[in-house]
Amino acid sequence: MALPETMKAVVFDGLYKISVQDRPVPKIRNDRDIIIKVHAAGLCGSELHIYRGHQPSDTGFIMGHEFTGTVVQVGSAVKTIKIGDKVVAPFTASCGNCFYCNSGYSARCVESQLFGCETLDGGQAEYVRIPMADGTAVKAPDTISDQALLLMADIFPTGFYGVKSAMELCPSQNVQDATMVVIGCGPVGLCAILAASHYKPRHLFAIDSVESRLEQARKLGAEPLNFESDKAGLEARIKEVTNGRGADMVVEVVGQSPALRTAFDIVRPFGAISSIGVHNKEIPWTGDDAYTKNIRLQMGRCPVRSVFPEALKLLEQKQDLIGFMFERVMPLSQAPEGYTLFEQRKTQKVVFAP
Repeated sequence: MALPETMKAVVFDGLYKISVQDRPVPKIRNDRDIIIKVHAAGLCGSELHIYRGHQPSDTGFIMGHEFTGTVVQVGSAVKTIKIGDKVVAPFTASCGNCFYCNSGYSARCVESQLFGCETLDGGQAEYVRIPMADGTAVKAPDTISDQALLLMADIFPTGFYGVKSAMELCPSQNVQDATMVVIGCGPVGLCAILAASHYKPRHLFAIDSVESRLEQARKLGAEPLNFESDKAGLEARIKEVTNGRGADMVVEVVGQSPALRTAFDIVRPFGAISSIGVHNKEIPWTGDDAYTKNIRLQMGRCPVRSVFPEALKLLEQKQDLIGFMFERVMPLSQAPEGYTLFEQRKTQKVVFAP
């Protein structure tokens, strides 16, 4: 299939600066590559780490690691994907064959590449190249809507993984007797709340400082607690329902040190902190603090390709509850406005339609 020479793409230009530019349409570089025409591309909170300068980056690359589309070109070594297939790609490309991929840790594939950074252009564009397609791309299942499919690139599996990890850290704890807390009610946090509610913990709390997000968390089944207006009150409330112990499981989604410190403060001894936020270098407690409290800690990137089947089964049951994620669908040409709205927390989620 003959493709155009150029396309529109969202390019990172520096701190708080992105632009829509004409860029060459990507080509097959390796016989394991595919090229897709993008249907939808999400704007994720992780992009804000680059946009705000929290994650220092070079400029000039195409943004975006959440996207779906139709395959238009296929490398000669690709076996499981064909032209015309509708696919979603997890936010990290993976080979599917190494020790980590075979162990369920695809996020740490020895050939892993992250979409939307200096080394691999992202999907906020009309076309995108997917390397290692057999180990990365997933054919669109017919059990979820096109909108829900976009969430499977990152935020729903990541929220699910955060909850699953917290439960696995406390194997002797009956979840239905547990108190679970999700810190951060952006899109990933709300997906975590949606996943947590499925397992019916006795108490499910949501912590944030934005009232509109807390209201959405309440609608999904969590008791909202405002970090900014009543930090002492939220800690007291959690202790009230746990006989003074603290939360059994905390899922930290924000990726900032104050949120991680809050997780430490509210978790009980021998409780679990599952941190899926993208953090900087600082850990806001000492080794002595952690030793004294016997915390169980899991941090890091979600292995989306590995947890995809299990997360998909849950999303199939919950997809009717996620319509609020798609209230702001914008053409690619309005990407600068979309970034501003999302950065200022004036919208729950932004989706670009190239």
